[in-house]
Amino acid sequence: MPKRGKKYLEAAKKIDRKRLYSPEEAIKLVKETAYTNFDATVELHMRLSVDPRHADQQVRGTVVLPHGLGKTVRVLVFAQGDGARLAREAGADYVAEDDELVKKIQQGWTDFDVAIATPDMMGKIGRLGRVLGPRGLMPSPKAGTLVQVEDIPRAVKEAKAGRVEFRVDKGANLHVPLGKVSFTEKQLYDNMAVVMEAVKKARPAAAKGAYIRRVALAPTMGPGVRVDPNQAQAMEPVE
Repeated sequence: MPKRGKKYLEAAKKIDRKRLYSPEEAIKLVKETAYTNFDATVELHMRLSVDPRHADQQVRGTVVLPHGLGKTVRVLVFAQGDGARLAREAGADYVAEDDELVKKIQQGWTDFDVAIATPDMMGKIGRLGRVLGPRGLMPSPKAGTLVQVEDIPRAVKEAKAGRVEFRVDKGANLHVPLGKVSFTEKQLYDNMAVVMEAVKKARPAAAKGAYIRRVALAPTMGPGVRVDPNQAQAMEPVE
């Protein structure tokens, strides 16, 4: 076990490690026990009853958080002609329509949070896999970032509004950001409810038994709060 700091230990005292809290109680506790000097991110962690080694048990999807993530999302779009124009009009921070930005990325530049592309640009993007892949920035249909020209405005706006991608890791866990500690309890609840609904809908047919085994909330660098999985799955997304 790593040695914990004084602030962490003081915060952890407020949490009953053996108890499963309701989503509302957990959100309140996370806000109370966040101790960083910056506006920490609140993260949702889940353990699923799937075996990620099998292709038919992958869990992946995207969801637009109703209250966003509380941060500025920098969007880069790979597109030409009308696509490039639509991207700029939609508020993209960078538009890669020639080789200049592609070369810059090849050299390691990744000062953006989301990369969107049209299918005709994938030939150029293919050689960027070594840079974009490990950072989770490679455009793909499943992530909603490989789109037709006419869908560029929607994709840019959703990315800016707070669209997040979730993907099960090798340990059958999901880690999804929900927003900032400074958000209201209702904003965090709404965001969490939408993520829970999306994860339930992404359940693979091959998943056996109780699909969502464990749920926890935690602020950046703060102690985790265990959430009752049944109550978490019963959350009602905001209309």
